Amino acid sequence: MDDLSINIVLSNRDSFVLRLFALQANSLFEVEDAEEFGEAPYQLKEGCRYDFELDTFDYYLANTGIFVNSRSGCGMNHGHVSTGTFVGTHYVDILEREGNRKVGCVGFEIRSSKVGYRDDYRWMLEDITGYCTELLLSQEAVVVQKFEVDISEDPRSEYQRFAFVRSIVESEAFADALHQIQVSPVKRWMESEEEKLLCNVKRMGYRVLKQLSNSSNRIGVPHQHSLWPRFESLPRRVCVVSKTETVDIAENRFVKYVLRSFLVFCSSIQRHPKAGRRLRGEAERVCERLVMYLSFPLFRGVSEMDMLPLNSPVLQKKEGYREIFQKWLMFDMAARLTWQGGDNVYEAGKKNVAALYEYWLFFKLLDVLSNKFHIPAKSKNELIECRDGVLNLNLKQGRTIVLGGVYETESRRLNVQFSYNRTFGYTGDYQSAGSWTHSFRPDYTLSLWPGEITCDQAEREELITHIHFDAKYRVERLFLSDGDMEGDSDEWMSRIEEEEERGMYRRADLLKMHAYKDAIRRTGGAYVLYPGTEDRVVSGFHEIIPGLGAFAISPKHGEKCLLGFVSFLDDVINNFLDRTSQREKLAYHVYSTLQGESTNLREPLPEPYGGNRDLLPDETYVLIGYYKDREHLDWIFKSRLYNTRTGTGNGSLRLHRKFISARYLLLHGPLGQHFVKLDARGPRVLSKQNIMDKGYPGVPGEEYYIVFGLDVERTEPEFGSMRWDVSKVCPAGHRRAIPRCIVLSELMKYRVRV
Repeated sequence: MDDLSINIVLSNRDSFVLRLFALQANSLFEVEDAEEFGEAPYQLKEGCRYDFELDTFDYYLANTGIFVNSRSGCGMNHGHVSTGTFVGTHYVDILEREGNRKVGCVGFEIRSSKVGYRDDYRWMLEDITGYCTELLLSQEAVVVQKFEVDISEDPRSEYQRFAFVRSIVESEAFADALHQIQVSPVKRWMESEEEKLLCNVKRMGYRVLKQLSNSSNRIGVPHQHSLWPRFESLPRRVCVVSKTETVDIAENRFVKYVLRSFLVFCSSIQRHPKAGRRLRGEAERVCERLVMYLSFPLFRGVSEMDMLPLNSPVLQKKEGYREIFQKWLMFDMAARLTWQGGDNVYEAGKKNVAALYEYWLFFKLLDVLSNKFHIPAKSKNELIECRDGVLNLNLKQGRTIVLGGVYETESRRLNVQFSYNRTFGYTGDYQSAGSWTHSFRPDYTLSLWPGEITCDQAEREELITHIHFDAKYRVERLFLSDGDMEGDSDEWMSRIEEEEERGMYRRADLLKMHAYKDAIRRTGGAYVLYPGTEDRVVSGFHEIIPGLGAFAISPKHGEKCLLGFVSFLDDVINNFLDRTSQREKLAYHVYSTLQGESTNLREPLPEPYGGNRDLLPDETYVLIGYYKDREHLDWIFKSRLYNTRTGTGNGSLRLHRKFISARYLLLHGPLGQHFVKLDARGPRVLSKQNIMDKGYPGVPGEEYYIVFGLDVERTEPEFGSMRWDVSKVCPAGHRRAIPRCIVLSELMKYRVRV
């Protein structure tokens, strides 16, 4: 509907009509069965705008931030509504214009824009309760206690506990378990004694026959009876033992006790003197459900429990009873657990499904990572802390949680760190963790690094990789590539730019992932987690990381929704186990490049493209060799060879990597300098005879030589006219003939400008 009229009756018995006008289609509703969901019947939609007006000037609505009165001179009988991101029940006070006295209140339910958010909310809260219970049960020295509601407590903390308990009572598993017990309860045969007239006893056993001669209150047997004279008299009544089937056993008493415990707790919440309207209404509905369960015919013949049958095999194994027993354990724990982070979810009438989704995903991811990596139980137990006898869940938006683990295989050991709300602050030190621009705080960060080193050392040596995830409950679809565009790319981009000028950012989530990846140092990937149906991963290169993408993890799909994420995690692990991966090589080259100081070189060198793509002046070595005379120089260019000595004598060459990988040869001697390119295939070892066979002038003095091949024709013309001051590199005297190797960038410092 596009408009809605609401007749409001005030506490002073006056009334007026409030009209709402929707500015977006299909965003205004009046729901008849809203009470079943604990909601107000008049419902709006998040992210929408409305106008409202009153048909009277005697009253006005209080400004709440969502409902805002007009500031025009026409009075305060109209205004606008902007729901923003609020989801839940929103109450608006009605004030009398004279005296500004409150005379009424009207509630509106603001729906989530996501279809099925009610079920998502219930499922997620139930899952979180289950995870918290497991954490509580794993704590040492946990003592089960009876929980009582403290009327002096802030009702917000009571609502947190009640929300946990309500998720248990309203769960489908709880209802199914009670139905299973009602249909197929555990029964036992019980023996009971009762007195019967002897004539009504159909079967006489040993005990009855014994009473025929011993019992009192007897009557005589007539002489004509067949039993006379064997029995002169018989008892009028005898005690007969009979077996009857009963449901009044310890296990059924326990189920009844559980329901009554739930009812007592919820009734206490309902009667809390500081409880608000919403809390009382929800507690009342849960109480009605529990009363309905207790009215099952099964419990009419079940007495009160006198002992807890905790060791009963029925409670631990039989379907239905097992689930109730587990829910009872969850209830006792949940009723004593406080959760400050829950204020973000349901404070002041909110049903912040987006915040709850973020918390729910934390436990889901923690569960998956605990199965993949060894995260110590002690580390996870720190999520629950006990202060002054009160248990509190340390999970809150903005509060950092860091859990560490390991992954060990035969080939490699990986360190793992799972962080929630970790802030990567600005730092100018590249070797430190953080961002090189502004601070960023992803919802979840998975950090991996190899070996027995610390996280700080892994940061310094470029060995750590961070993978970030953001929870986005409201996302329907993520635009990751041009294939997601609707129509021509130019038209689509023009439309996107127009939307951004109006404040609509369709690609905001994608751009934020790019910001994570580009700004946070040593980030391997950034991904959106949303309750959709499609997983999308875009890799930067040929490997799984670096990359961007989205994973659909929905509460309604159970464990199946995690299959894509688990597969991605396996690919990441395999990438880290591969010691020849592109990621490993890239990390090393980044580390080695940033270790040294940069050199400012502005010389007319060959451009690094094509066959010269690897021509990096800081990594290109030049062999500086000496020639004796014209005859020696002519032989070098004729044979296209340059020989250096072997052995341990003066002028012999050590086979260092820089000599073997030399790209150029700078010849210097009495007739000037020559700069030529070396054969890319590398040097060879030739014997004295091999050298002489190639026309070497004179008699070689060594048995073997290291010989470099020359590739004169491929020498770049940029080096043709260049000359260098070799004396800055080679010492004077006879030692100038010793071969030396220098990087091209260093050699260019000694260029002689003509």
